[in-house]
This record gives sequence, structure tokens and C-alpha cells, in this order.
Amino acid sequence: MSRFFKYLASPEFRKQAIIAFTVIVVLVFTLFISLRFYTRHGEGRPVPNFKGLNIEKAVEILEQEGFRYQVDSVFILDKPAGLVTEQDPDAGTNVKDNRMIYLTIVSSQTPDVVFPDITDKTFIEVRAMLTNYGLKLGDTTYQSDIAKDAVLSFSYAGQKLRVGQKIPKGSRIDLVLGDGFGASEVELPNLVGLTLSEAMFSIKGASLSVGELSYEGVVRDSSNAIIKHQYPSYTPDSLNKISIGTKINLVLSND
Repeated sequence: MSRFFKYLASPEFRKQAIIAFTVIVVLVFTLFISLRFYTRHGEGRPVPNFKGLNIEKAVEILEQEGFRYQVDSVFILDKPAGLVTEQDPDAGTNVKDNRMIYLTIVSSQTPDVVFPDITDKTFIEVRAMLTNYGLKLGDTTYQSDIAKDAVLSFSYAGQKLRVGQKIPKGSRIDLVLGDGFGASEVELPNLVGLTLSEAMFSIKGASLSVGELSYEGVVRDSSNAIIKHQYPSYTPDSLNKISIGTKINLVLSND
């Protein structure tokens, strides 16, 4: 052990250590210079801005600048096919010649979507659903129906649609909505002989309303009283059409 420490303190060891350190420094310096030369540090050219260009024009510029390129596509609603939407590296990035440039363009192929069930839903609900499915709102028309703004039917390109049918994304969907009024006239029910509760049920079912109630004679039990007369009157063998919402006046009796 003492001989080892004596060797470490000897001039011979110091000489060998200096030689080894010098060799390491020279090797590191040479490697650093070589790498700078190999990678041409600080040299290169900025990447042009390809966003918004058609793919044909973008490829022309890439080939003129000496870049390689790779193209991917994605469908974007209301964007023309072939339009460059993304690039990597970004515009202005300093890169070497023959660098690979990645472009994303709008696909020319429109994907299909499965048409959702929008029957009886409100216009506001349907508008949001169509947007979520990548569809557009087309023409809207109204027809008589008591359900206001409810979807009664729907079509695409003049043809009725089925729930679950596949149609191109971005298609315009035409809607038929209820106007909230329904038919202007309804048929007057015959209420004579019915109890008050039965008559009220028939009146509401016909989209009419109960008017004045009056009693004929002595009414001992109103719950068992029956309709003796109604105004407007029901006439057999006639259409008996009256305006929707008309008030029906009733006369009840226990006799």
C-alpha cells in the first residue's frame, strides 16, 4: 500500500496523468468541432407558411425549396377540399435542407353520419342535435298542430329520412314544425246525458273549454247530475264543427 501512495506522489505518475488529461481534452474538442461541422450549426432556412394554400401550390413550393413532405387529411365542414390547415414545423422555423415537412389538408371525401331521432323534439333541441352531428339546418315550414315548434317530419334533398339512416356529413335537413294552433275547427261532442265529470273530459279532449254551468230544477246531488242541455247544441246528422277553444255552456239536472 505504501508503494502505491509513493507511486501517486512520483513525477512519473504526474506525467502520465497530464498526458491522459491532455488526450481527453483534445478528443472532446475534436468531437465538438466535428459535430458542429456535421450538423452545420446555425445554417438552414425558414419554413414557408403553407396554411391557407391549396395542396398543389404547397407542393410546388416544397419542391422548389428542397424539402421533403408528408400529407395527411381530415374532413372539415365548410372548408374546400385540398386546403392546407396545419403544418409541422410551424412557419418561420429554421430547418435544414431536405427536412420532412408534415401537412394536414381538408379531405375531399365526406364521411357519413347516422341520422338521430328528432321526432317530437323542439326546434331548439333539434338545432343543437344537428350541429352536434355535423349536419345543417335547411328550410323550416309550419303546419297546423297543437305542439308548437315540435318537429313533425324531416327530409333531406326532398326525400323523407329514417332514424338511423346514413347521410353525408354537412347535409341540410328540412324540418316541418307544429304551429301551436292545430286545426281551426273541431267537432262538437254530444254531451247530453253525461255527468259533469264525463262532459268536462270530452270537452277538454276536443280542445274546447267549459263555459257557464247552470242547473234545472232542484239539484240534490251535483255529482250525479247529468247534462240536460248544451250550448252550442249538438245536432244529429250534421257536421257540428265549431272553432277550437269555444266555450260550451252546460245545463245540469237530477231529473
